[in-house]
Amino acid sequence: MPPSEQSLSPLTEEPAPAPGAATAPTAPADLGRRTARGAGVTLAGQLLRILLQLASTAVLARLLSPHDYGLLAVGLVVVGVGEVVRDLGLSAAAVRSPDLTDGQRDGLFWLNAAAGVALGVLAVAAAPLVAAAFGQPDLADVTRALALTFLLNGLAAQYRAGLTRDLRFAALVGCDLAAQAAALSVAVVSAVLGAGYWALVAQQLTQAGVVLVSAVLLARWLPGPPRRGVGLRPYLRFGGGVTGTHLVYYLGNNLDSISLGLFSGTAALGVYNRGFQLLMTPLNQLRSPASTVAVPVLARIQDDVPRYSEYLRRSQLALGFSLVAGMALAAGAAGPLVDLLLGSRWDAVAPVLALLAVAGSAQTLAYVGSWVYLSRGLSGALLRYTLVSLCLSAVCIGVGSAFGVLGVATGYASAALLEWPLSLWWLSRVTVIPVRDLLLGALRITACAAVAGTACFLVTQATGSWPSFGRIVTGCAAGLAAYAVAALVPVIRADMIGVLEWGRTMVRRNG
Repeated sequence: MPPSEQSLSPLTEEPAPAPGAATAPTAPADLGRRTARGAGVTLAGQLLRILLQLASTAVLARLLSPHDYGLLAVGLVVVGVGEVVRDLGLSAAAVRSPDLTDGQRDGLFWLNAAAGVALGVLAVAAAPLVAAAFGQPDLADVTRALALTFLLNGLAAQYRAGLTRDLRFAALVGCDLAAQAAALSVAVVSAVLGAGYWALVAQQLTQAGVVLVSAVLLARWLPGPPRRGVGLRPYLRFGGGVTGTHLVYYLGNNLDSISLGLFSGTAALGVYNRGFQLLMTPLNQLRSPASTVAVPVLARIQDDVPRYSEYLRRSQLALGFSLVAGMALAAGAAGPLVDLLLGSRWDAVAPVLALLAVAGSAQTLAYVGSWVYLSRGLSGALLRYTLVSLCLSAVCIGVGSAFGVLGVATGYASAALLEWPLSLWWLSRVTVIPVRDLLLGALRITACAAVAGTACFLVTQATGSWPSFGRIVTGCAAGLAAYAVAALVPVIRADMIGVLEWGRTMVRRNG
């Protein structure tokens, strides 16, 4: 959570750079106002995206089968590995760079584009092998079609990075909303016409295409030809560490889907995927914009340790008393929530949803740590930690995979719970962070969430004969009442007031 505007020192205005010299994101005098405004815009945008996502899930779940979702999930996992490599970590390198010349920006664009083409060709060639590995012949054509996203996303990468560097968060939100709305329309029409899993493929391709077109139009920039000697080596070095980290993290975060796809089949994976889409996708849509705002801001204030530490502390509290609270209520009301959104034939998703809510809560508490690594350029340390967490996830999910869908979900949640304290300890070894404040804040967040989630669950069970919507409303009311009781504790009340004050600041500065 960003500090208030009053806590930021005014900076003198820098002269305009010479043509082609640099596009340096120096800390502006109104950084606090722009940070709060950017956070408010991205939050509002993500709430709209979540509504679109929920609408997509509710409608398409009634038109498509678990096998359709499972087939796409396998395709996205396979293609997603290449997508991590495709970026080369250059988007993060561009965002955090204190200065970026026109020549460097052009060079980064062409590197991302070339990587997208190369990986697209590789995916097409490997499609038959992917289909054979998972025993799904249809997966070959799905993989070939999804390979086009490599090119589309490669072309869009530096456009989006440029918008982020310039703190143009409203433009980014508009781009993403337009893409998701168009993709949903295409998917629903295709599904109604009987396209099956191809409706989901069309949704992915439409979203990537609209993002590219929108980003180009918003950025109003066309890359020049690539040139030698513009100084790309530091970006490649940093990007290499980020890429390795993202690849390891991606594999660790998708071991659950890979295990289910290989050993339990696409129908089981489809059930798991619906739980993931209902919970983790909206959660990621809320957390990712927080990074979009936080990383460039933290990069500007990284030398001011007290201010940096306060930003981290308040950010964790904001995430905890909003997102973790939401996860607690979702876990408590998992049964009626699944029935309302997906229908009765998806009842097996409910316990998966509850376990993923536990995992999402633990991941959210550790989320601010990734901002520290990226804003301070600690990509090597982040890679080493992520390798350790990958091993931990592999063990937990590997053990759980012997027990089917619920076993994998339990393993995923167990790994997330174990990784949070490990991540805090690991980060404290390589840089200065407010360990005690983060630890105590997380314990307060967890205690409140556990009580609220339990209260919500008990009420939804007691009202089992009611319609699903009524059970959800009464259960959430019980959970919120638990938070109200917790606010009687002075330190928790201070946490909540701080979060509410920052929320009001965002609304005022966006009004």
